[in-house]
Amino acid sequence: MIRAMGTAASGMKAQQMNIDTIANNLANVNTTGYKRSHAEFQDLLYEKVAPGDQVDSQGRANPNRVEVGHGVKLVATNKNFSQGTVVSTNNPLDIMIEGNGFFQLKLPDGSTAYTRDGSFKLDADGSIVNSTGYLLEPAVQIPEDATEIGISRDGVVSVLTSSDSATPQEIGQIELARFPNAAGLAARGGNIFTQSPGSGAPILGNPGLDGIGETSSGFLEMSNVETVDELVNMISAQRAYELNSKTITMADDMLQIINRMKR
Repeated sequence: MIRAMGTAASGMKAQQMNIDTIANNLANVNTTGYKRSHAEFQDLLYEKVAPGDQVDSQGRANPNRVEVGHGVKLVATNKNFSQGTVVSTNNPLDIMIEGNGFFQLKLPDGSTAYTRDGSFKLDADGSIVNSTGYLLEPAVQIPEDATEIGISRDGVVSVLTSSDSATPQEIGQIELARFPNAAGLAARGGNIFTQSPGSGAPILGNPGLDGIGETSSGFLEMSNVETVDELVNMISAQRAYELNSKTITMADDMLQIINRMKR
């Protein structure tokens, strides 16, 4: 019964982590570029009460064994990078990636971060930055006399100026990055990720080339969280939590029966 309590307690802890993951998904249901997480579990070590590899006098192996597990543990909270809901904004600096890829951002320490959040803005110098103020990499600066901004599906940034309102001028190129294992990226918060040993090195390229998605100006990719699915997962996790708690109660009742037998 003591083993049952420990096993059930590990199940309750695992389901608590599962609920925490689901709660974070639901909290970010309207976050631009957010990718839902899902918890993955593994069973713990098994105690061999009766090994099944014994051989009798006639050389026949016993096909049966008795093994008792010790519960469950959380091993990963993986990101699902499927395409999120598309929203039209008619803002040329709102850019969506159709397919694989990440925008590159230059952090204050000089390192590079990656994001699917394409809600860009202009800073005081006319440079394209994200909502936190991190520069888009490679840097693109919009001239002061620009009257109209255009971004093509292959990432070419062009503008119309007050001095030449008929001929668009190309002023920059958006470069995207993709990873051998995007799920291995380290989430830093603020809608950005950083490279990790599990993600592999970034593969850089222009939109539409080398397996990288294309860019769509005037659109945003919202969260890929499906509210109904998350609610179903929450109910399932709650039921599993309740069953594990009842297991502890039952094991405690059995211990009380044993204690009364001694009397």
